[in-house]
Amino acid sequence: MANIIRNGLNQILFNTTKNKPIINSKIINPSLQFICNISGKTIRGEASLNKPKPFPYKEKNYGFLQACFDKTTKRLDENSKIVVVDGPLAAGKSAFAIELAKELEMLYIPETTLDKYYINPYGFDMRKLDPQLPEYVKSFDVKNFLQNPHHRNVATFQLRMLILRYSDYVDALAHLLSTGQGVVLDRCVYSDFVFLETMFKHNYISKGARSVYYDLVKHTFSEILRPHLVIYLDVPVNIVKERLKKRADPIEANSKVLTDAYLQDMETIYKQQYLKDISTHAELLIYDWSNYGESEVVVEDIERIDFDRFDKFDTKMKDWLLNTEWEWNEMRMRFTSEKPDLINYFNIPRFDVPELIISPEDSKIWEEVWFSAPGMNYKLGYNVDMGDTGILTKTKQAARDSL
Repeated sequence: MANIIRNGLNQILFNTTKNKPIINSKIINPSLQFICNISGKTIRGEASLNKPKPFPYKEKNYGFLQACFDKTTKRLDENSKIVVVDGPLAAGKSAFAIELAKELEMLYIPETTLDKYYINPYGFDMRKLDPQLPEYVKSFDVKNFLQNPHHRNVATFQLRMLILRYSDYVDALAHLLSTGQGVVLDRCVYSDFVFLETMFKHNYISKGARSVYYDLVKHTFSEILRPHLVIYLDVPVNIVKERLKKRADPIEANSKVLTDAYLQDMETIYKQQYLKDISTHAELLIYDWSNYGESEVVVEDIERIDFDRFDKFDTKMKDWLLNTEWEWNEMRMRFTSEKPDLINYFNIPRFDVPELIISPEDSKIWEEVWFSAPGMNYKLGYNVDMGDTGILTKTKQAARDSL
């Protein structure tokens, strides 16, 4: 039986009465009433069948006019939650998160990779352009970092991972508010700093680059909502090392990064900083995953969590304390129609960190090569050479998923 630690519970508030917060879910309008405990599909039954159809937020705009007729809370129920599965490398997060999402009938979002940046919407891998590019504007991903952690591009790599994780998290929020379906994420943007701090401690990232990172966090994290539940799979360093060895990845096996000291520091930062902070806002479950565990047991533990335990004066679930229907609609508009604006908040000019500055000559070469690649001549949906049609009749830009 897996060992478990629980820290904190709270409620999600809904209201259709103007300027009147609802504290007790029992007095919600009957048409919006729901139980507050997350439930597995065995208990859930056909509870989700009475909800409105999911709103196609990826294809259609959700603005002021849509919000007047399409109310957000009508789609939400007890399983409309953001759940994050986190833990060290090789902990078994992905397999567990997939099982958990299936059992809770939630959407699964895999861990972010730089494929989302380097593979364009038409399927072309931009990393193929590296032979044509100067050293400092070539692609750089996890494999490059594991092989050469002191490379000049390490800081850019980690900042790009932050932006991609942020983008995925915004997508999770948009999905929840537009469909009512909960989301299970394999890691999330809130634990990204664990990697940054571990890199910084081992001198892979400079003090200046670390400063830029937290500038970005300061200007962007205030726009999103923290998760309802975080599940941490705890695996000691010696077992992590064994599992990495079993994966037989030559890059991991020969890496100068994945030392005992590096993995131990990552575990310490996870437990002493990330888990300590996130537990003040979300429900936290910690399991000993040394010998793995059973998803059914975790689901039973989740079902016993009472999200209606705290009131509006607690810090738990504070991000989700919205008082009126219109506030829910505005939040939904932010994560669906305004995603490009949220990503633009990362454009903070900082010219005091050398490794984050590209020379004009390198920048010119990069631009010429990058935007001559297949599917990169024009915006998504406007490249005739890639099979796009109906260009003359298009009325909007396909900009939601562009970074």
